[in-house]
Amino acid sequence: MKIGITCYPTYGGSGVVATELGIELAQRGHEIHFISYAQPFRLSGREERIQFHEVPVSNYPLFEFPPYSLALATRMSEVAEYYDLDLLHVHYAIPHSVSAMLARQMLARSGRRLPFVTTLHGTDITLVGADRAYLPITKYAIDESDGVTSISEYLRCQTVETFGTTRHIEVISNFVNCDIYLRDPIASATMRAQYAEPGEAVLVHLSNFRPVKRIQDVIQIFAGIAREIPARLLMVGDGPERSSAEWLAKSLKISDRVHFLGKHDQVNQLLPVADLMLMPSELESFGLAALEAMACEVPTIATAVGGVPEMIQNGVTGQLFPVGDVDAMSHAAVALLKDRDRLKAMALAGRQEAQRIYCASRVIPKYEAFYESVLRASVR
Repeated sequence: MKIGITCYPTYGGSGVVATELGIELAQRGHEIHFISYAQPFRLSGREERIQFHEVPVSNYPLFEFPPYSLALATRMSEVAEYYDLDLLHVHYAIPHSVSAMLARQMLARSGRRLPFVTTLHGTDITLVGADRAYLPITKYAIDESDGVTSISEYLRCQTVETFGTTRHIEVISNFVNCDIYLRDPIASATMRAQYAEPGEAVLVHLSNFRPVKRIQDVIQIFAGIAREIPARLLMVGDGPERSSAEWLAKSLKISDRVHFLGKHDQVNQLLPVADLMLMPSELESFGLAALEAMACEVPTIATAVGGVPEMIQNGVTGQLFPVGDVDAMSHAAVALLKDRDRLKAMALAGRQEAQRIYCASRVIPKYEAFYESVLRASVR
């Protein structure tokens, strides 16, 4: 198949999933065309059967805000026509599904049918789409999509409840390449020595540092851990909450143990360095970072929100707590780090769960089958 993919190319879950999906599909022989305002950060630009098409956005004095969604629709239709795409797959409903709908209508005037699939990722439904200013157009774009998927059963239910849609929404979970995300003991030990002394525990947090990730809770949890055992915290990512987290770490006198590493495009190499991941989010529709850690034999201390309990089995592959309960999360982390046998059992159980359910080799065929069903329906 020839598939156009549109996503936000930044350091967020929807962009990561879309990019990894494109890479996996290309490796399975499909021709992939990314269409966005910038190249997704996980693309090297050298992948076979993958092309990137930049969306040019003009800044005219008349426009207070550049009309990206219109430029995107135009570029989608151009790429689809020139490269004879079979379908578009847009990630994050606003504005991508609206642009895809416009591109489909533009091509229809010349007798060309271009179906598009919308994948819902989370805040496009729970935050942006639920805003009254965007709710009607989000619902319309979802209903007009030729196929709709969500990354968790939680998000599917939220979409139905928020928008009152009656259309079918296929749940296809996020995934991880288990051949890339894995623990290599020798490589992990070498990299671990860059950040921690022998005998120190290593914890990691990976996100885009937005308020919903509760970055200050991460620092508070680690402070509780550091009072009990020698430990280091790796903060991977960047975003608006970074400065407040740095200030809090300094005020708690743990800044020498907290390493802010910024954005990292090789997290598969960094995650196995850790013993535990911290993910105290206000809301997660899935929790991709926890899955990537799970595949690397790193259990997660997380909040029991959104789609997280669908992936993490409390007490088996990780531990779940109420939002904001930093003391309980600190105590649980310390207990695990002191009980190495239990920690190892949890790590292995997580790796087995990732392999059994969430490996790319199991999830990508579900997308291929869904594309095929959409294409069959579009020619009726």
